Amino acid sequence: MKVFVARQPIFDKKGQNVAYELLYRNGDKSNTFPNIDGDEATTDVIVNSFINIGLEELSQGKKCFINFTESLLKMKLPSYFNPSSIVVEILEDVPVTEELVSICRDLKKQGYTIALDDFNVVQNNLLLNRLLAYIDIIKVDLLQTSPAARKEIIERYKPFGVSFLAEKVETHDEYEQAVRDGYDYFQGYFFSKPVVLSSYDIPIYIQAYLQILHELSKTEPDIDTITEQIEQDLSLSYKLLKLINSPAFRPRNKIKSIKQAIVLLGLNEIKKWIYILSIKNLKGNQDPIQEEVIRLSLQRAKLCEKLSVKMGKTEPSLYMLTGMFSLVDALLHRSLDKVLDELPLSDDIRDAIRGKQNEIRIVLDAAVKIETFKWEDLPLSLDEIDECYREAIAWSAHLLDADKETAKSG
Repeated sequence: MKVFVARQPIFDKKGQNVAYELLYRNGDKSNTFPNIDGDEATTDVIVNSFINIGLEELSQGKKCFINFTESLLKMKLPSYFNPSSIVVEILEDVPVTEELVSICRDLKKQGYTIALDDFNVVQNNLLLNRLLAYIDIIKVDLLQTSPAARKEIIERYKPFGVSFLAEKVETHDEYEQAVRDGYDYFQGYFFSKPVVLSSYDIPIYIQAYLQILHELSKTEPDIDTITEQIEQDLSLSYKLLKLINSPAFRPRNKIKSIKQAIVLLGLNEIKKWIYILSIKNLKGNQDPIQEEVIRLSLQRAKLCEKLSVKMGKTEPSLYMLTGMFSLVDALLHRSLDKVLDELPLSDDIRDAIRGKQNEIRIVLDAAVKIETFKWEDLPLSLDEIDECYREAIAWSAHLLDADKETAKSG
């Protein structure tokens, strides 16, 4: 059985992305847990995450929550891994026994963080009280518990010194309510939902980038116009020259002009990097949740580009641009229609982002399904989906990490 590993971010109260939960499905293309032995599922996801894919690629240095069954806990499988790299998540169907208490006591001595999954109120269980002495995090499924039960869990178990994680948080309203209720961590895709907090103007540099994109989208782009626009932006000119000097493009002769750099690099390559820079430069003073939106935007851009090729579409750059700006309303805290009305995007891209069905929307929908594990009816094999998704994660991580290193060195 091949397991396809994905991840879901976990945030703290400050909006910092502090961890990921590793999620997995097998090859039946359904959005359900595979009908297989839980031990097999967990061991396969561990092999894929730590060996085949690489934990660093999946986690970017953050801890990963991994589900462990009763038998795997008895085998002491968690102790095979560095305590700083994983959170031992005990599944809800693992019975609370003397042996489980002993296992958790040993794991805590070794420095592991331990979480209880899908927790609910348990009445008068003395063994549970003893177990909670070794538990760090209680996870509560918002879809499976009532608002009253969520509060009762915190009131009853907070004296044990545990932290509380709200999972299945799908909207910003749910996130804010969980914060008010006293939860410490939050898991779900709420961060990608647009929240109109106030009216923001599109930054001037974004408009400049989009003017260049508009020119590049023409059948016959005017290189002189593109040169003039880039020359007016010192930061962009610097980045262009740094790019042309990278090992992949390094010319034999010294660059004497921006126009020469554009010609050597090629319009398609220029277009790709303008897309990337336009999103990356939104980072500015954004909060950490916004940074995760940027990460998802970059990841989705690459995923759309890869999927368009796999699905036999022409002009992959159109699909990349669509994925890149599919969350622009969340990035700018403005309504989608207002933002799109101000951007010089083609009508088919605008329509696709707005949700109208066309060839571009088909690919965008496929990307969103892959991100949320709704793989049914996709016109690709699981191997193709896995390849596209993994490359998109690695590509976005490389871009953002490289950007951070540049900032540090600067």
